[in-house]
Amino acid sequence: MSAEDATEAEEEADAETEHAGAKLFGVWDVTGIEYTDPSTERYITVTPIAHTMGRHADKQFEKSDISIVERLINRLMQTEENTGKKQQTMNLVREAFDLVHARTDENPVQILVRAVENAAPREETVRLKYGGISVPKAVDVAPQRRVDQALMFLAEGTYRASFKTSTDAHEALADQLIGAANYDVQTYAVSQKEEKERVAAAAR
Repeated sequence: MSAEDATEAEEEADAETEHAGAKLFGVWDVTGIEYTDPSTERYITVTPIAHTMGRHADKQFEKSDISIVERLINRLMQTEENTGKKQQTMNLVREAFDLVHARTDENPVQILVRAVENAAPREETVRLKYGGISVPKAVDVAPQRRVDQALMFLAEGTYRASFKTSTDAHEALADQLIGAANYDVQTYAVSQKEEKERVAAAAR
């Protein structure tokens, strides 16, 4: 092991010690989270930190070291109305987690992890050109991209259900998380995943 690797290992150990006993939003325990999909487990990081202040922003492919909760918050901010409103979006997710717990009596962090696993597509299509003809081809989706797309579907479903409607954003997010965790095909995130896989199956 090189000196650089040893330093990184020490920093990770120090971080784990520092976070021991800490809770997400001061309420939710992040230990003992169960994963059902071994392919995405490495890319779904659960920590009690909901705001790292861009610590990993300049490091390629290290976004998977960020808590899955913060990644969801960041994805929810990617709209014209909410761009840059981190504190507001954190409050939205906090309220959604409270609602998820009230409805399911489960740890909302576990519900989020299950929702991401269920909404992550395994196949998608790419376009290959043969001469002047463009032909769709089914390909496997990389685990990190699967998590990225699951978060995108959850955020899009929340936006569509709450924008210019009487439904509050935290209620829409709670509905998306619970529906995806239960693999409800009526949920936007799961329906999008099923559609991508259906199109890919037709392109095999």
